[in-house]
Amino acid sequence: MTIRHVVSWKLSAEGAEERAEQSAEIARRLNALDGVVPGLLSITVGANVLSPDANWDVALVADFPSATELEVYQVHPAHVEASAYVRSVVASRVAVDFEI
Repeated sequence: MTIRHVVSWKLSAEGAEERAEQSAEIARRLNALDGVVPGLLSITVGANVLSPDANWDVALVADFPSATELEVYQVHPAHVEASAYVRSVVASRVAVDFEI
């Protein structure tokens, strides 16, 4: 059973340029976890490119072999470090984990 972890963030910055910079930095930091965190099968993070007034600013899709590996990812030092930056610029977060 593979677990797909999907997260979206609304950034707290009001200006489009600042949101774009922060979105790019979030994507850079989280995409860098590929090959670093054991059990992370794949990860894709990107900034929203359409309907900025209606859509969330950044999204992540990551796959794990099981819920156990997702838990390992959550506490891995590299993820914890990347998450600290994310939390510093985010207003809201929504996530869902499902089997694929």
